[in-house]
Amino acid sequence: MSSENYHELPELLSEATKERHRAIVSLIEELEAIDWYQQRAEACSDAELRAVLLHHLEEEVEHAMMNLEWLRRNDRVFQEKIDIYLNSQGPITEVEAAEEAAKLGATAKTGAMAPSGALGIGSLKGA
Repeated sequence: MSSENYHELPELLSEATKERHRAIVSLIEELEAIDWYQQRAEACSDAELRAVLLHHLEEEVEHAMMNLEWLRRNDRVFQEKIDIYLNSQGPITEVEAAEEAAKLGATAKTGAMAPSGALGIGSLKGA
């Protein structure tokens, strides 16, 4: 688990890294709050209090998604992985392989070099 503290001396870190760290720590805090409210609501015997706690949970999900969107907009790797995994279909653990196969198939059709720098000949071998 990450922490609020830096793992390196702050003066050695760029402002972009510090901002990314803030966003990641905030995302972690929001996810923790979601978990806490879910557990509290589920264990709660009072229906009105449960409704209040579930309302809080939904607000925390909103906050978490706002943090995630900031990361997507400001970090190329987050953007690439979000584009691959979010709203995907099929088994999650197979999404990236399907994405790579689709890229290789498109590369083989155009004869262009694969984005990763590979030649993209895997699909020519029937892989």
